[in-house]
Amino acid sequence: MAFFLRRPFAVPTALRQISKPANSARFIHNTPFKPAQPKPTGPISIFAKSRQTFQNAFRRTYMQPSYNVQGGNITQKLIYGGAIIGGTILATNFIFNRETREDGGMPPFERSYLNETFMHTGLGIGIIGIAARALHTNGWSYRLMAASPWAVIGLGLVASVGTMYGTLYTNPDNYVMKYGLWAAFNVTQAALLSPLMFMHPAILARAGLYTAGMMGAIAFVGATAKQEKYMYLGAPLLAGVTIVALSGFAPLVLPATATRALLWSEKIWLYGGLAVFGGFTLYDVQKILHHARMAQRGLVRKDVVNESISLELDFINIFVRMVQILGMRNNNRR
Repeated sequence: MAFFLRRPFAVPTALRQISKPANSARFIHNTPFKPAQPKPTGPISIFAKSRQTFQNAFRRTYMQPSYNVQGGNITQKLIYGGAIIGGTILATNFIFNRETREDGGMPPFERSYLNETFMHTGLGIGIIGIAARALHTNGWSYRLMAASPWAVIGLGLVASVGTMYGTLYTNPDNYVMKYGLWAAFNVTQAALLSPLMFMHPAILARAGLYTAGMMGAIAFVGATAKQEKYMYLGAPLLAGVTIVALSGFAPLVLPATATRALLWSEKIWLYGGLAVFGGFTLYDVQKILHHARMAQRGLVRKDVVNESISLELDFINIFVRMVQILGMRNNNRR
């Protein structure tokens, strides 16, 4: 059930905000009506229209302009970003992990188990990125956007949860079926996330960098902390992700006149989701180390593929919110 609730709902959220040309109603998160502009005489491709529609779905009128995506010196920004990430790692490790681990350090088996999990997580994210790009190039993004949002949510959840649980409950010894279902799970995520390719590449690159930095810093804290120090976070995080998931459905059920409620649901979905899935990253790293110790004693089977799925879901949820925040800010400055 926890995995079911941790599915990302950002793409269906963007899809529901697309206003059809034949429909005069508008949603609360769309831009205000503008006078009709003269239509260009030249032919306009459907692909270009769908790209503009998806980008407009990230526009929020109540957000304040903040920055320019393409401005500034890239090298200087990378240096500043690296300094911030490094300083965050040192500060959080000093504040939260001042005590030493009882075993005097991470044993070799735990280190190897964690490294293999990170390797599979990176491989899975790479598969998602490559597959999403390929599907987007072949026109899948437009077909997904043209479909009913409820159909996308329903079929997406069935395919995603089905392949995920198929992977989780497949014996690690049956590695052909195990990796086949894991690859199918990643392709399913790519199919649901492919409309993000309509966003500017600079936004996607920056969101990926921010996500990797955030998860790297949190994972470092979890890996160097005392054994099972953050395992108590499981129940509070499950309650938090339930609230975040419900806030993602709020615009589908609340009327467009409920401006204040929709505003708060948007904030809970974005910033509350970042906090919740950042906490899940910390919890999952400690859970992976706990499973490594159990596997070393022979209590459970070693299965780094299953462990990587949790981190992949954390990455996807954080990345989608980073893209949405950066896209909203970039649109509002125009």
